[in-house]
Amino acid sequence: MDIDSLLQPFQHFGVHLGLERIVKLLANLGNPHDQVPVVHVAGTNGKGSVCAYLSSILTKAGYRTGRYTSPHLVDWTERICFNEQPISSEEFCQLLLQVKAAITPGESPTQFEVITAAAWLYFAQQKVDVAVVEVGLGGRLDATNVCSNPLVTIITSISREHWQVLGSTVAEIAREKAGILKPGCPAVVGPLPKEAEEVVLTRALELQCPVIAPQPSRQIASGWAEYQTIYHSKLIKYPLPLQGQIQLTNSALANRAIEILQAQGWQISEEAIIQGMANTKWLGRMQWTTWKNHKLLLDGAHNPAAAQVLRDYVDTLNIKSVSWVMGMLSTKEHGEIFKVLLRPNDQLYLVPVPDHSSANPGELAELAQSICPELSFCHTYPELLSALSAAFASRDNLVILCGSLYLVGHFLGSTEVRVDYS
Repeated sequence: MDIDSLLQPFQHFGVHLGLERIVKLLANLGNPHDQVPVVHVAGTNGKGSVCAYLSSILTKAGYRTGRYTSPHLVDWTERICFNEQPISSEEFCQLLLQVKAAITPGESPTQFEVITAAAWLYFAQQKVDVAVVEVGLGGRLDATNVCSNPLVTIITSISREHWQVLGSTVAEIAREKAGILKPGCPAVVGPLPKEAEEVVLTRALELQCPVIAPQPSRQIASGWAEYQTIYHSKLIKYPLPLQGQIQLTNSALANRAIEILQAQGWQISEEAIIQGMANTKWLGRMQWTTWKNHKLLLDGAHNPAAAQVLRDYVDTLNIKSVSWVMGMLSTKEHGEIFKVLLRPNDQLYLVPVPDHSSANPGELAELAQSICPELSFCHTYPELLSALSAAFASRDNLVILCGSLYLVGHFLGSTEVRVDYS
């Protein structure tokens, strides 16, 4: 029995937000989530890298640290980590069997709920000191939102994504994200659009949550940043291995959460912060790698805000034109993403996203050419590797693979690559 076959029966339930099923399932398992101190992280973009920073720092500080994130890029085991190491396939399968045995007859939990229950069970069994838990979708009705008294909550960013489920406006989406706030629990909040900020601050006031909105850290050299602590007014200089200007904000959010934990009595030294930051890895997000001796940049860029982060980073490289190898899910805002990324003389190589609800590459090509008629090349390919081969053969351009984390995961899972963080 493998992980795929154990999870497959739950796949057809799709996305079905709500807490009733997960609460019942966890009760049948002995409420393992009540045994786990939690840092809860929501946001449209940035939550994964914030979780990665926090998990790395807390592990380096000597705490038994769990981390739960989604989606995975290559393997299901990436979602559940203990002290920065993914759970083994064997352990994951045993947990899933325990969870399946606890499902009340006639109940139909979703796949995400089953995996989330397995994560809580694993963290309780491992007796973790703390778990860093990323929201799957939204916040208020997300299966992770069963922790009644988190140590700290974090909302990294809010923009219009998953609007089909969360609401058509940024304010409506903000209400869902603000659902992770709990009475009296400190909340670290990143830069938000005005309408989202109003919603979050109003909810925080209702719950009497102290809200901390840190300024971004300051870049002091390539790959280095400086953070101003709030409690001791001290400057901490630390390595910043993840790429992009947005990591000055994300790392500041993580640092501010660490300060809150320190104020609560957690023993986290400056050395642990520096080493934890230096050791942070978050694959598939602004990641440099090589493919057939060619340098390649990978990024999800799966919504307009994430695309803007990638575009801002590319602009710092002073590249004249880019070869974009892209595939997108059918549910994404394709036109908005193209508007952000594409420039005259760029080349576009479009592919389907395997094994998911993919946008049609031919329709994407028509849309891209209507948005940026000055593209020097726009063509569709039946699969990813032929598109990459064509992109690297055409000219000596920067090649970027983006548009979907699932596409990036497909690449990483099917190809020998060498990670290069330089």
